[in-house]
Amino acid sequence: MPRNIDTPANRVEDIRAAANFLSTFNGVDVDRLGVLGICGGGGYTIKASQTDKRLKAVATISMFNSGLVRRNGFLNSQIDSIQARLKEASDARQKEVLTGEVSYTGSAPTKLPEEELSKITTDLYREGVIYYGDTHAHPNSTFVYTTSSLLDLMAFDASDNVELINQPLLMIVGDNADTKYMSEEVFAKASGTQNKELYELKNATHIQTYFRADLVDEVVKKLEEFYKNNL
Repeated sequence: MPRNIDTPANRVEDIRAAANFLSTFNGVDVDRLGVLGICGGGGYTIKASQTDKRLKAVATISMFNSGLVRRNGFLNSQIDSIQARLKEASDARQKEVLTGEVSYTGSAPTKLPEEELSKITTDLYREGVIYYGDTHAHPNSTFVYTTSSLLDLMAFDASDNVELINQPLLMIVGDNADTKYMSEEVFAKASGTQNKELYELKNATHIQTYFRADLVDEVVKKLEEFYKNNL
């Protein structure tokens, strides 16, 4: 409490806890645990795999570096306001302590008319509104998080210490994804493993990798090959 706290350390711990949980089952080979992270989960998977060597093969799809975007803005669009937003988050934390009142950032995605969608200049957010607010909307889904969460989010970066990954690494990304730069940065910094591949899906944006049948089939085939070869 309060709900909707978004703490990177908790998300990374969830991945480690999943490895804990799986290792308690009879028949599970703890020397053959693989991990897969999608979008923001990809960033947290990269972070968890840096130090948790129970994760023997690491794969991501359309990795999203949440901390980087919360800090710098998408495509580095909010660098000039970093300090102002940190001040806002700090003030929100103080208000929670003194008054119990919680401030929130973001809003749940909703279906937008075509004329409004056309004003969104990035594929990620335009297609994301359609995906999360319309075609694949979930009644309990929300993009809202406590403003004070930014104290942790803005200091987090999945690419920090990525050279600690010495496990086999597969990063799958759409060739037309406007988030591709995040996977490329992590991949370039992953100098601790020689068994690594940045695999591009042709004619694919970030959101399309979630649901387009031809892309999903290609991804599943690639992942099956990766895990069979490395686990």
